[in-house]
Amino acid sequence: MINAGNAESRKAPVYSLVIPIFNEEAVLPLLVRRVTNLLDTLDASAEAIFVDDGSRDTSVIFLRGMAAEEPRFKLIELSRNFGHQIAITAGMDAAAGDAVIVMDADLQDPPEVVLDLIAKWKEGYEIVYARRIKREGETLLKRLTASLFYRVLEQMTSVTIPRDVGDFRLVGRKALETFKRMPERDRFVRGMFGWMGFKQAEVAFERPVRAAGETKYPFWKMVRLAVHGIVSFSDKPLRLALWGGIAVSGAAALLGCYALFSWLFVSGTVHGWTSTVVIISFLSGINLFMTGVIGLYVGGIHAEVKRRPLYVVERLTGFEEAIAAMSRSDATTGRQPASLERRFG
Repeated sequence: MINAGNAESRKAPVYSLVIPIFNEEAVLPLLVRRVTNLLDTLDASAEAIFVDDGSRDTSVIFLRGMAAEEPRFKLIELSRNFGHQIAITAGMDAAAGDAVIVMDADLQDPPEVVLDLIAKWKEGYEIVYARRIKREGETLLKRLTASLFYRVLEQMTSVTIPRDVGDFRLVGRKALETFKRMPERDRFVRGMFGWMGFKQAEVAFERPVRAAGETKYPFWKMVRLAVHGIVSFSDKPLRLALWGGIAVSGAAALLGCYALFSWLFVSGTVHGWTSTVVIISFLSGINLFMTGVIGLYVGGIHAEVKRRPLYVVERLTGFEEAIAAMSRSDATTGRQPASLERRFG
């Protein structure tokens, strides 16, 4: 198997798997076995790029050993935890294949489904996403919140994001190059691919239970991801704040007219502080809500204008041939040698 991998490694890969890793030591042996079987099954040369997103367990040690033994395996170690969406971006920046497949490490994105994604890609689709038609091993609360997550995104964002579709997808080279030209810091990858357009198709699959370990997307992270997606691709919250302010102002004007009418024409009215406190508290809450919505957008602008790198690469394993080829190209053209950050970031 390693000899076959050595032969394949000399060819430019046609397929690139991008797999973000964060504290996945429990599932990695099984993941590597199934990914290896997939690479052996594919009809052309392939590579698997693991992106360690600042794991605190032994994940990176295991992956270093695997990348040293298997030339089709490559490892990008980020200097800290930058988040799932950034880890995906780092892997896609480094991918050399004509078709790049993004999948999670927990095996809830079954590697075997990649064959169906590739078959659809060969029909001429630039982006092929995997849609979950069944979720095994998930609680009713998890299914309800996931359903709410996709429906809120559908109503609030200005791009088409299919329901029950995560980041498990195949992306052709044309779409990948477009993705790499999108420099935003607050990234929502599935929304970015939805925004592109291109010819897209879906492959349905049944999502199995997590093979081992714990989920890295609890409820609060799902909420945060939804907020990022809405803020990145829609101005509806700002318009909601505007119309909410108008509605509250209208209600306050009506209440003022009623108070004036009561003072002029209704005898025996009791003046107290309760209504005043309630009204002030309500208006203050509305004001804080609107300020918070605006703050989300201002925070996004603040992150963009700083122009920091999306991520920092601490170490690379398995990219020696690519770096050597890049250096030879730089020497031939007379350019300055490209840094790792410029090549992969």
